[in-house]
Amino acid sequence: GDCFPCSQEGCPMMGHYADRFPDKLNRVNQKYFLNTAADPPFTAWRQKVFIKLSGVKKIKGDINLMFYDTRGNRKEYEITSGDLSQEEVYTKYLDVEINPKNTTKIEFIWNKTIFTLLWARLGAERVDIIYGEDG
Repeated sequence: GDCFPCSQEGCPMMGHYADRFPDKLNRVNQKYFLNTAADPPFTAWRQKVFIKLSGVKKIKGDINLMFYDTRGNRKEYEITSGDLSQEEVYTKYLDVEINPKNTTKIEFIWNKTIFTLLWARLGAERVDIIYGEDG
Protein backbone atom coordinates (compact mmCIF):
# COMPACT_ATOMS: atom_id res chain seq x y z
CA GLY A 1 0.00 0.00 0.00
CA ASP A 2 2.89 2.46 0.55
CA CYS A 3 3.77 2.57 -3.14
CA PHE A 4 0.21 3.34 -4.22
CA PRO A 5 -0.45 5.60 -5.98
CA CYS A 6 2.72 5.92 -8.06
CA SER A 7 5.25 8.67 -7.39
CA GLN A 8 5.58 11.81 -9.54
CA GLU A 9 8.21 9.98 -11.61
CA GLY A 10 5.56 7.44 -12.59
CA CYS A 11 5.03 3.78 -11.84
CA PRO A 12 8.15 1.60 -11.74
CA MET A 13 8.65 -0.76 -14.64
CA MET A 14 9.15 -4.44 -14.02
CA GLY A 15 11.27 -6.84 -16.02
CA HIS A 16 14.05 -5.90 -18.44
CA TYR A 17 13.67 -2.12 -17.97
CA ALA A 18 13.36 -2.02 -14.17
CA ASP A 19 16.88 -0.57 -13.86
CA ARG A 20 15.73 2.59 -15.67
CA PHE A 21 13.36 3.63 -12.87
CA PRO A 22 14.93 6.69 -11.14
CA ASP A 23 14.08 5.67 -7.55
CA LYS A 24 15.49 2.15 -7.86
CA LEU A 25 18.44 2.77 -5.53
CA ASN A 26 16.82 4.76 -2.72
CA ARG A 27 17.10 1.84 -0.28
CA VAL A 28 19.58 -0.96 0.15
CA ASN A 29 18.22 -4.51 -0.32
CA GLN A 30 14.91 -3.15 -1.59
CA LYS A 31 12.25 -5.83 -2.07
CA TYR A 32 9.77 -5.68 -4.91
CA PHE A 33 6.64 -7.75 -5.24
CA LEU A 34 4.81 -8.30 -8.48
CA ASN A 35 1.24 -9.52 -8.21
CA THR A 36 0.13 -11.38 -11.29
CA ALA A 37 -3.11 -12.81 -12.58
CA ALA A 38 -3.74 -16.55 -12.67
CA ASP A 39 -4.35 -16.71 -16.43
CA PRO A 40 -2.27 -15.57 -19.44
CA PRO A 41 -1.13 -12.88 -20.07
CA PHE A 42 -0.85 -12.75 -16.23
CA THR A 43 -1.34 -8.97 -16.02
CA ALA A 44 -3.12 -7.26 -13.13
CA TRP A 45 -3.76 -3.62 -12.28
CA ARG A 46 -3.60 -2.46 -8.65
CA GLN A 47 -6.73 -0.52 -7.76
CA LYS A 48 -7.93 0.99 -4.52
CA VAL A 49 -11.68 0.69 -3.92
CA PHE A 50 -13.81 2.77 -1.53
CA ILE A 51 -17.46 1.80 -0.96
CA LYS A 52 -20.07 3.71 1.09
CA LEU A 53 -23.26 1.71 1.66
CA SER A 54 -26.92 2.76 1.66
CA GLY A 55 -30.03 0.91 2.79
CA VAL A 56 -30.35 -1.11 6.00
CA LYS A 57 -28.28 0.46 8.80
CA LYS A 58 -26.58 -2.78 9.91
CA ILE A 59 -26.71 -6.20 8.29
CA LYS A 60 -24.61 -9.29 7.55
CA GLY A 61 -23.38 -10.46 4.18
CA ASP A 62 -20.67 -10.17 1.55
CA ILE A 63 -19.92 -7.25 -0.76
CA ASN A 64 -18.36 -8.00 -4.13
CA LEU A 65 -17.61 -5.98 -7.24
CA MET A 66 -17.87 -7.49 -10.72
CA PHE A 67 -15.69 -5.86 -13.39
CA TYR A 68 -16.68 -6.12 -17.08
CA ASP A 69 -14.51 -5.27 -20.10
CA THR A 70 -14.98 -4.45 -23.78
CA ARG A 71 -14.53 -8.10 -24.83
CA GLY A 72 -17.30 -9.41 -22.57
CA ASN A 73 -14.91 -10.76 -19.94
CA ARG A 74 -15.88 -10.37 -16.30
CA LYS A 75 -14.19 -10.98 -12.98
CA GLU A 76 -15.64 -10.82 -9.45
CA TYR A 77 -13.71 -9.61 -6.38
CA GLU A 78 -14.71 -9.77 -2.73
CA ILE A 79 -14.46 -6.44 -0.92
CA THR A 80 -15.63 -7.43 2.57
CA SER A 81 -17.59 -10.08 4.43
CA GLY A 82 -19.44 -10.19 7.75
CA ASP A 83 -21.09 -7.29 9.57
CA LEU A 84 -21.93 -4.44 7.18
CA SER A 85 -22.82 -0.90 8.22
CA GLN A 86 -23.88 2.33 6.50
CA GLU A 87 -21.55 4.17 8.85
CA GLU A 88 -18.42 2.54 7.41
CA VAL A 89 -16.45 3.24 4.25
CA TYR A 90 -15.04 -0.08 3.06
CA THR A 91 -11.59 0.18 1.50
CA LYS A 92 -9.62 -2.54 -0.23
CA TYR A 93 -6.68 -2.90 -2.61
CA LEU A 94 -7.47 -5.17 -5.55
CA ASP A 95 -5.25 -6.64 -8.25
CA VAL A 96 -7.79 -6.57 -11.06
CA GLU A 97 -7.21 -8.69 -14.14
CA ILE A 98 -9.20 -6.31 -16.35
CA ASN A 99 -7.39 -3.24 -17.68
CA PRO A 100 -9.07 -0.12 -16.22
CA LYS A 101 -8.95 1.49 -19.67
CA ASN A 102 -11.10 -1.37 -21.04
CA THR A 103 -13.59 -1.51 -18.15
CA THR A 104 -17.15 -0.96 -19.38
CA LYS A 105 -19.12 -1.61 -16.20
CA ILE A 106 -18.60 -2.34 -12.50
CA GLU A 107 -21.47 -4.09 -10.74
CA PHE A 108 -22.11 -3.91 -6.97
CA ILE A 109 -23.11 -7.32 -5.58
CA TRP A 110 -24.48 -7.98 -2.10
CA ASN A 111 -24.80 -11.61 -1.04
CA LYS A 112 -27.21 -11.93 1.89
CA THR A 113 -26.74 -14.43 4.67
CA ILE A 114 -29.48 -17.02 5.14
CA PHE A 115 -30.67 -15.14 8.25
CA THR A 116 -31.22 -11.84 6.42
CA LEU A 117 -34.81 -10.62 6.36
CA LEU A 118 -36.47 -10.79 2.95
CA TRP A 119 -37.33 -7.08 2.92
CA ALA A 120 -33.79 -5.96 3.69
CA ARG A 121 -32.20 -3.82 0.98
CA LEU A 122 -28.59 -2.77 0.60
CA GLY A 123 -26.87 -0.78 -2.11
CA ALA A 124 -23.87 1.39 -2.74
CA GLU A 125 -24.31 5.08 -2.07
CA ARG A 126 -20.90 5.65 -3.61
CA VAL A 127 -18.12 3.55 -5.18
CA ASP A 128 -14.78 5.24 -5.88
CA ILE A 129 -11.93 3.43 -7.61
CA ILE A 130 -8.44 4.74 -8.29
CA TYR A 131 -5.54 3.01 -9.95
CA GLY A 132 -1.81 3.71 -10.23
CA GLU A 133 -1.84 5.98 -13.25
CA ASP A 134 -4.76 8.02 -11.87
CA GLY A 135 -3.65 8.09 -8.23
